[in-house]
Amino acid sequence: MLNTKLKLTLGLAALAAVTALAQTQTAAPTTVTSAVPATATSPAPPPITFDQWAKEVKNLDVPLTWGGDIRIRNEYFNNGLSLTSDPLKPPFPPAVPPNTYPQSPFAPQHSQDYFRYRGRVWASILPTNDVTINLRLAAEPRQFMEPSTMDTYYTHSGMQWRYGIIDTFNAQWKKPLDLPATVTVGRQDIFLGDGFLVGDGTPEDGSFTSFFDSARITVNLENLKTTIDAIGLAQCARPDAWLPTLGPSTSLGGDPESLLLTDQNEKGCILWIANKSLPAANVDGYFMYKNDSRLDSGPPASFGDNADIFTFGGRVSGLVQDHWKYSAEGAYQFGQKQDPELNGQTPAPNPLLAPSAQTKGYRNIDAFAVNSKLTYLFKDKLNDQLSLSFEYITGDDPKTKNDEMFDVLWGRWPQWSEMYNVYGNVQESRVGQIANVIRVGPTWSVDPIKDMNFSLTYNALFAVQDVPTRDLDETLLPALAGGLTTLGPYSGAGDFRGHYLQAVLKYKFNSHVSGHLWSEFLFPGDFYAGNQVENFLRAEIMFTF
Repeated sequence: MLNTKLKLTLGLAALAAVTALAQTQTAAPTTVTSAVPATATSPAPPPITFDQWAKEVKNLDVPLTWGGDIRIRNEYFNNGLSLTSDPLKPPFPPAVPPNTYPQSPFAPQHSQDYFRYRGRVWASILPTNDVTINLRLAAEPRQFMEPSTMDTYYTHSGMQWRYGIIDTFNAQWKKPLDLPATVTVGRQDIFLGDGFLVGDGTPEDGSFTSFFDSARITVNLENLKTTIDAIGLAQCARPDAWLPTLGPSTSLGGDPESLLLTDQNEKGCILWIANKSLPAANVDGYFMYKNDSRLDSGPPASFGDNADIFTFGGRVSGLVQDHWKYSAEGAYQFGQKQDPELNGQTPAPNPLLAPSAQTKGYRNIDAFAVNSKLTYLFKDKLNDQLSLSFEYITGDDPKTKNDEMFDVLWGRWPQWSEMYNVYGNVQESRVGQIANVIRVGPTWSVDPIKDMNFSLTYNALFAVQDVPTRDLDETLLPALAGGLTTLGPYSGAGDFRGHYLQAVLKYKFNSHVSGHLWSEFLFPGDFYAGNQVENFLRAEIMFTF
């Protein structure tokens, strides 16, 4: 396996290097003998570079711009989704029948190795100077080198041909009626602040897409150095709910949950106000409302939740004395959620739990989160930077009547980890639904040569609650019922998640080709039942046209 990875990495690097040389190559000078006058022949014209060719091809002499990109990724991870390679079969207490004891469903496929081939092409039409119509098509087939853990391709190997999708389709109007605003209506990408709560509207398909079906108005008050964003959105879980896909999406294999974009249908509104009057203290304030509607059409008719979530928050960031950069964000959340994956949601009530903790009805949300980062900029030739991150996101306490799990809303993307923030959280909650976590640790970043960046991160990870927030039968809580030594992949006896390490090398070969090598490791703590190392490795090459 390591030889395969090494060959892949060297091959991708060689391909990018050859491309770079091909674009910068110039014609070798022609040798002229003394017997032939220098004016007898014309010098050969230099070959056209790829940049020149691309500009000529894309210059259509019409009010339209277009382009595309191809991203090739090879991803390998072990124990990152299953949390173990052991099916975990400890002795059962008499009160728990063996056939009801939770096993790790992904343990047989704990190791994953696959390629992702994402291609996109886009165009922008400018009917007037102030109006732009944007369109982008995307597709990402995947090739599994080992049996897959994907629901729609479970235990299969080989090529998985997925659907194509229109992931951008909107109209943008700048300065409508001469007002200091921009209006964008339709399918669009939205990223607010650090993306803590708004960054990805389609978390279930990975980084294939990230769009929001929304209407957004941005008001720019230059005199006050303030911008106001007002956003309304309506996200559908099924890829072809609004626009048809190229190929089957929601009906593949007869499974209505196949290849969803997100877990439930979602509606919401966002008001975000940002003021940049002080370089040392840029201040953002926001209010967000999110309505979740559970998918209840077609067998098995059970996915997602019902919820009304209200979030108030603020963020401050800035640069102090030209060397210190910081950001700090905090949010409080309330509302109601009906989630069948909450702790205690089983037919048999447990008197040791609060009645509201095991109801199938709504529970009141009472949660908060803090996300912060402090960076020192050395301002040297290597662009050295040293930062310290701290994050605190509450998790549900099954012994109370409320739901204390903070919902990161539309922030379910790999904000700080491609492995743990996505795959490692699936069994505990959902894809990218990071919660019940305390994270603290440093990151060092350096540019060893031009267009290259290397970063190294360590994080100590803790759990706010020593039991997982979701997918846990209350009869298996050792702190309450006693007798069990493990809870599937969780111990129920500690709150230290483990030591997390990340190393990333990025390089931009030229204006069209870039790539990276990415690695992550988690050395589990006593929050988990096992101590097997979780790892994630990725090699990527990206070509942009």
